[in-house]
Amino acid sequence: MGMWRRTFLKYLADLQPTLHFWDVKQLYSSYQLRLPPPDEYLINLDLPPEYRWVQVAEEKGMLVSAMLNNLKNYTLSLFGGELFSYVDALMPLLGRTLPPPFRDEMRGMSEISGIPFGELVLYNVFYELFTVCTSILAQDTANDLLFHARNLDFGLFLGWDAKNQTWLTTEFLRPLVIKLTFTRGNRTIFQSVNFAGYIGILTGLKKDAFSLTINERFNIKGGFFGVLEWILGKKDIKWLGFLTREVMENATSYEEAKALLTKSALLAPAYYILGGVRPGQACVITRGQRKADVLSLGLGNGGGQKNSSSNWYLVQTNYDHWKEPPFWDDRRKPAITCMDKFGPKEVGFSSLYNVLSTRPVFNKLTTYTALMQVATGEMEIYIKDCHSPCWPW
Repeated sequence: MGMWRRTFLKYLADLQPTLHFWDVKQLYSSYQLRLPPPDEYLINLDLPPEYRWVQVAEEKGMLVSAMLNNLKNYTLSLFGGELFSYVDALMPLLGRTLPPPFRDEMRGMSEISGIPFGELVLYNVFYELFTVCTSILAQDTANDLLFHARNLDFGLFLGWDAKNQTWLTTEFLRPLVIKLTFTRGNRTIFQSVNFAGYIGILTGLKKDAFSLTINERFNIKGGFFGVLEWILGKKDIKWLGFLTREVMENATSYEEAKALLTKSALLAPAYYILGGVRPGQACVITRGQRKADVLSLGLGNGGGQKNSSSNWYLVQTNYDHWKEPPFWDDRRKPAITCMDKFGPKEVGFSSLYNVLSTRPVFNKLTTYTALMQVATGEMEIYIKDCHSPCWPW
């Protein structure tokens, strides 16, 4: 057994007596390192694509480069120097095939920041392969308000630092969390939470229309196969983050967004979690590359959760709602337990924040928590860091 594996298994064993799953009393204040709020930027869609990200590239380019260098160093120990030589040689070729305006935005960012174009392309497709998340849609039954909240966890298996008990890539990503406001014609189109350098949308809010998050869906026919199909000429399929960006820019209602997310052919399987303005406008869209399952809020289905009788919320992690999650990565049950404890009368930013700050929903991979309310247009973002004792995922 390798040194990395022995160290990691010992870390897991040491956690067993100290961690109590889904204890709603063990909240944020005890396990969260206080971090400053994310920087905010305007992305003007009226500008030519090459110039939309100038400020982000100038101010965050060095941090993005540091994160990519960390990945280079990590892959160097695993594969030698060959992997990133392939990235630098082949990813620009892939980048040239990407649809506008995304290709041009990445090219402009590369020129301003000095980051090789191929590495930026890799960075922008990485989240289709290595993201694990928890998303919650909840209805405040007293006021008929729909809330949307999520933890974005990233960096699984991308370098474990045994000394500091952290994921290396996760540590580099936290300083890259930024809040964006996309504008057109001097008006706000939507807001999002991004990692600097990433131009797709993983978490977005369009006031008076809808909110949207994306969770990875594990599948043997996943992103690698989709990338291969794209290279071989299947250009009718959509990249996950680019589709959500298009939806946030162009869709004007919950129903229109739902139709686009349900019917578009995808490069990789995913979960789209979509919330609207009116009561009951909430669903989890479980996507294959061409098939979709839509689980809607309420309708007497207990929220789609087998071990919950509630129909006022939906919880989505990284497993199909009709299957039990594996015992070694069950964030669904802790979140459900906490939601049932709070109840529909206490739905709000505070209660959802606490649910998403309870271990193991909150874990070593968590980079940020986002809280959204479509009717008011409120979006709160908290950069998160769970210090030990804390579950690795």
